[in-house]
Amino acid sequence: MKVAIAGAGSVGTAIARDLASNGHHVLVLELDPDIVGRRRLELPDVHWIAADACEMTSLDAAGLASVDVVVAATGDDEDNLVTSLLSKQEFAVPRVVARVNNAKNQWLFNESWGVDVSVSTPQLLTALVEEAVSVGALVRLLQFEGGSAHLVEVTLADDSPAEGSSIADLSFPRDATVVAVVRRDHLVVPRGDTVLQSGDEVLVLTTANVEQTVHALLIGGKRA
Repeated sequence: MKVAIAGAGSVGTAIARDLASNGHHVLVLELDPDIVGRRRLELPDVHWIAADACEMTSLDAAGLASVDVVVAATGDDEDNLVTSLLSKQEFAVPRVVARVNNAKNQWLFNESWGVDVSVSTPQLLTALVEEAVSVGALVRLLQFEGGSAHLVEVTLADDSPAEGSSIADLSFPRDATVVAVVRRDHLVVPRGDTVLQSGDEVLVLTTANVEQTVHALLIGGKRA
């Protein structure tokens, strides 16, 4: 897989390192030539380019039309949006992943700006904290398709309406799928006959329009 990353800060460099070590072809665009010079010494297996990822000519010269994934990982939300938009509209990159630095800007990172998946570090950390301490609550872990789909987690309480029921019997809506169940620190691959128990961590991929139904099935009542 060929991946282009915009931004050679700590986040972009960490992503580049991991992807390169997994055998992917990685190129990174960074505006500061001094940073590019240092990174080339640190990670010689990565192709480093001193260029502005917000300029179409720079993206064209970097061969963006041939990449499979673009990761807009700079520390500036405006730059990440511009890079995402150019990548999708001008170069038809199949998948664009964008970093959200300010959670207040999350609403902008959607398909109209060319973003397939947005990752907000503050929101993700908040979700992980809530996931660790919340029982009987629906926690959004990730969002996809510009916020129209979410990966959510529910730790089933003792009084959950799903306790003792199989996944098939719960009749989840068509736009929601149980993708994993974690039971006493062990992963259970969900099947129709999997019976849910209190204490299970249930991960569901759901669209926004049926999230309230998922809430009712696993928690009961209506979402606040």
